[in-house]
Amino acid sequence: MSRVTQSADALLQQFRGKEKYLLEGDLLPESIAEAYEIQVAYQGSLAAEYGAVAGYKIAYTTTALQQASGISEPVAGVILSNNVRHSPAVLDAADFLQPGIECEVGVRLGRDLPASGAPYDRDGVSEAVSEVMTAFEVVDNRRTQGQDTQTQLLTTISSNILNAGVVLGQPVSDWQGINLPGCRGYMEINGELVGEGMGADVMGHPLEPLAWLANALADQGRELKAGMVVITGSIVSPKWLVAGDSALIEIEGLGKAELSVK
Repeated sequence: MSRVTQSADALLQQFRGKEKYLLEGDLLPESIAEAYEIQVAYQGSLAAEYGAVAGYKIAYTTTALQQASGISEPVAGVILSNNVRHSPAVLDAADFLQPGIECEVGVRLGRDLPASGAPYDRDGVSEAVSEVMTAFEVVDNRRTQGQDTQTQLLTTISSNILNAGVVLGQPVSDWQGINLPGCRGYMEINGELVGEGMGADVMGHPLEPLAWLANALADQGRELKAGMVVITGSIVSPKWLVAGDSALIEIEGLGKAELSVK
């Protein structure tokens, strides 16, 4: 059995056992490329229960986060179809080790971005975007503390970068006139402002990460399909929730999204 298969199986067992993710020894991938192979295998093993890949998340979209992790570009994970929710949504705390949320610009693709079309730039991917919306990323903190930077990075990519789904606000189809980099976004938890940021905080423009993703997937022989949702990186640092909490995010021009935890 290959390391990719063994590591994916280990992550699946840890997920089902509500354990923190841990890949060590022979299970730890030797490279970022191998970590993505494990991610694909692991998420594929969840498809029967959580559905097929419905989109992607992009993380580490700031230089500071990349430098802290020893990388020079973002990272990506998949969003499975049964984990796509719409505002207002209710999360069950029992489904998580430590639920958290981020505030992001989300997009839905109106047409494919095939690998054969790479390399893509921001203008090229913009033409494929049919809708833009405010989006929560829902995350579950299953990181094992005390790991060195490289081990944590490789484990995080392999285990799908904490993703536990998205909650989407109302889509905006006539988005082209909105100044996405200049849009302010904010997050409230239980009515209290806990964070804010700008669209420009993610690589200068929320669609720059989308171009990066299309090219990164093309390098792996994969592609973005029409109908997929992509969340482009958080403009508010992750905030952790407990049962009884409610949260609201709003991005100027794109509207609000709400969720609560029971």
